[in-house]
Amino acid sequence: MNSKLLTIIIIGGLILLLGGWSCNKYNGLVTTEVSVQKVWGNVETNYQRRTDLYNSVIKVIEGSANFEKTTLKEVINARAAATQVKVDINDPESLAKYQAAQGQLQSAFGRLMAVAEAYPDLKTTKAFQDFQSQIEGTENRINVARQDYNKAVETYNLKVRTFPNNLFAQFFGFKAKEFYKADPGTEKAPEVNFNIK
Repeated sequence: MNSKLLTIIIIGGLILLLGGWSCNKYNGLVTTEVSVQKVWGNVETNYQRRTDLYNSVIKVIEGSANFEKTTLKEVINARAAATQVKVDINDPESLAKYQAAQGQLQSAFGRLMAVAEAYPDLKTTKAFQDFQSQIEGTENRINVARQDYNKAVETYNLKVRTFPNNLFAQFFGFKAKEFYKADPGTEKAPEVNFNIK
């Protein structure tokens, strides 16, 4: 066999080998990025479920005569703000805004539920009781979805940042993603005081 032909075959084989390896690395990055997007979609789906439940209970509460209107308006406004925030998981700032809006909605709704405790007729309605059990399950789903998102981000970020994947990630524009973070101040245990006499 001619030495030039052998050299061409070896070079061609190396090019094919490197090309296949590069495609494999690129496809691995794409796969993990799509996984992060899918898991984030699950987070949003659970937040949407919570919003839908809030909408239902707001209707039940609005139907209750003489209910405190200012607290109800706060929840309605927080709900509107939370549903208008558009999040881009590649933009840490939009992720933080989305998280803050969801926190405001949850806080306003917590105040509404505290006020609802003072209305015994409302507390005994079937719709209100059903809502209370559904919202607890939904909050658990949201927590699990956020944890799943962080696991997917961890897998993706490890792929993007470890050698030699980081070379391909930089070349093709893959960047590390932000984790879903706890709301500021939640790292401190709440102070509970029982004034029992």
